[in-house]
Amino acid sequence: MTEFLEKTFYNNSISEWLIALSIISGAYFLAKLVYFVLNRVVGKLTKKTKTKIDDIIIDMVEEPVVFAMVITGFWYASEQLNLTEAVVDFRSKVMYILITFNVAWVVARLIDALIVEYLKPMVDKSEGDLDDQLLPIIRKTLKALIWTIAIVVGLTNAGYDVGALIAGLGIGGLALAMAAKDTVANLFGGVTIFTDKPFKLGDRVKVAGYDGNIKEIGIRSTRLVTLEGRTVTIPNSTFTDGAIENVSSEPSRKVVSTFGMTYDTSAKDMVKAQEILREIVSKNNSIQDNITIAFSGFGDFSLNILLIYYIKSGEDNMAVQNEVNLEILESFNREKLEFAFPTQTIINQQS
Repeated sequence: MTEFLEKTFYNNSISEWLIALSIISGAYFLAKLVYFVLNRVVGKLTKKTKTKIDDIIIDMVEEPVVFAMVITGFWYASEQLNLTEAVVDFRSKVMYILITFNVAWVVARLIDALIVEYLKPMVDKSEGDLDDQLLPIIRKTLKALIWTIAIVVGLTNAGYDVGALIAGLGIGGLALAMAAKDTVANLFGGVTIFTDKPFKLGDRVKVAGYDGNIKEIGIRSTRLVTLEGRTVTIPNSTFTDGAIENVSSEPSRKVVSTFGMTYDTSAKDMVKAQEILREIVSKNNSIQDNITIAFSGFGDFSLNILLIYYIKSGEDNMAVQNEVNLEILESFNREKLEFAFPTQTIINQQS
């Protein structure tokens, strides 16, 4: 058994590899224990305090702390091994980058959690819609900024010349711009949405064949929930290249209905039918005063009465139409006013 443990693989004996593996395993299980303590014990204690700051901090640092302990375990385990200079250098660079990224992870989570907990409720209570549209963009921008700084710092600490790397990227900037022209168009489209304001959050719009309510407005794309409940992500360039119909901006919803009466309806009954329609529509508080009712013509199989009315903005259009139509049906049936249906009269002439 001793001889087996003393066998050498990659400049280290099996016993040394087992020790390193044990350290990594111990660090992992210790990290799980710390996570359990933070989540179950410390978390319950912070919930009893009056402030929410401590709850947010504990909740946001749990995973990064566990990850930091695992990183530390790998580092300490590698210190127990005889590694080549190249491997040691590579390990150091990776560790610097991982530590920097872990710190960025903590900062990004904390800032985002604080925004959601404190800033978002203030935005929701405000009367304007601009802050509601800008908040998601601010959150994404802050995250991107934090991770950009983390990448620069991490690569710098790892010994890479970030300035030379950026200069090298500049050489291919033209090719990158050509490849990213659609992204640039979407970014300009996002700016156009915020400046021109063709719609706001919650508005119902029709664009690119989709009909639904605006759920989220971003710099690159906008999310729309269709009337079927499906979420559609639309590139912002679509809003600059095509027409947008903002249904919510309409001052009222125009409803046009034609009622066909049978040809044996008398002129008196036609007048009565118009009076019934005017009374039903006029007493409805969800409908504006400008109502049009007229004997509009002689159809192929009916005497047509045209009814035009306007539902006030903000009302449930389908509910109002349903209420009006039911009242019309009940009133016409009560007054024995018959609706026409397609008919055909055949005349046989005897020679």
